[in-house]
Amino acid sequence: MILETLNVGPMQVNCYVLACAEGKQAIVIDPGDQEHKIKAVLDRYKLNPAMVINTHGHYDHIGSDDKFGVDVYVHKQDLVMLEDAKKNLSASFALAYKVKSEIKFLEDGEIIKLDCLELEVLHLPGHTPGGIGLLMKKPETGIVFTGDTLFCQGVGRCDLPGGSEYLLNKSIKEKLFVLPIETKVYPGHGASTTIGREKNNNPFID
Repeated sequence: MILETLNVGPMQVNCYVLACAEGKQAIVIDPGDQEHKIKAVLDRYKLNPAMVINTHGHYDHIGSDDKFGVDVYVHKQDLVMLEDAKKNLSASFALAYKVKSEIKFLEDGEIIKLDCLELEVLHLPGHTPGGIGLLMKKPETGIVFTGDTLFCQGVGRCDLPGGSEYLLNKSIKEKLFVLPIETKVYPGHGASTTIGREKNNNPFID
């Protein structure tokens, strides 16, 4: 399996490229900026992008959605953010970005399949209404992509428009912290961590 992490854009978003093997199709998670860096990884492994998945609709995670010529997948509650520059916050930086690619919806519990890859969608509202995580089921287990819900020694902001305390009370405690403690966490920003490490040491969670 190929799992590459790239830090992109001024907000240093973690973009992830997933594929079963060299020469196969790829999933691109949160291509927020610097598409040339992402395409360089795709080229290195001779990968063909098959889909873009956004863990949520903020501009720093969606800014290069249109650069790969594929459908974009997002939870339906964040659709409006991909279509409205004010809601995805790009208008605040005089960028006014809207996704023009075809957008398809993801639902809680849905299984995304591509070649040998299987990812389960976890609806994790709180940072945004349609925030999601992606729990890997195949070809490996014990990996979860958490977007801006859970970080290493941190949690996502819930004071932005559309945010709520649901992030701490439900999304993290009832969706993520029920996973095995050895589950590796790949967040939307910063270093990777584990569920066990965050359950025991995250200063933002009681």
